[in-house]
Amino acid sequence: MTNHPTRGEAVSRRIRPDVQRNLDALLAAATEVFAEQGVDAPVRQITARAGVGAGTYYRHFPQRSDLITAVFRHEVDACAQVAPALAEQHVPLEALTLWLLRFTGFVAAKRGLKAVLHSGDPAYENLPGYFKQQFVPVLTQLMNAAVASGDIQPGFDPSDLLHALSDLADPSDQGYTQRMIDLIINGLRYRADTSNSTRH
Repeated sequence: MTNHPTRGEAVSRRIRPDVQRNLDALLAAATEVFAEQGVDAPVRQITARAGVGAGTYYRHFPQRSDLITAVFRHEVDACAQVAPALAEQHVPLEALTLWLLRFTGFVAAKRGLKAVLHSGDPAYENLPGYFKQQFVPVLTQLMNAAVASGDIQPGFDPSDLLHALSDLADPSDQGYTQRMIDLIINGLRYRADTSNSTRH
């Protein structure tokens, strides 16, 4: 049986380099502007920073919700994708700690994220599930590695940890966020089998 590409997959493969550059520029600009001003920032500021016209913007994102969804998905993917590299370059507990710091940085930089997720707008109804789909597996792998190395105790739910850190992330005080992560890590380590720990 022959598997035919979907229409979206076919279009994605045929996208012109200049179109892709414009799309990448818009996503990068929107990410920066959203971090500075929130998701209600004027379109003209996004297009000016991206160096594209309004027509280009609206061809890619007819509705503001299209842009917000694309930016959040892009940033979620970027955050999730750093986990394997951290696991390869660091011992388990350090990799876990660094990724949690990266995750809280993602949350803190997304001004207006909670409002969007709880807005009731159908355009955003799939975002919470997407976040969980991307983040829970990578955090589970990092936590399992730390359990196997004896650095933390088993039995913690990665979803609970993500939820707690989402509430703790403070964009105005990175030091506070770091202290909260240290506190959580210390809680995870309580009564762990440190005799097998890889941390020195």
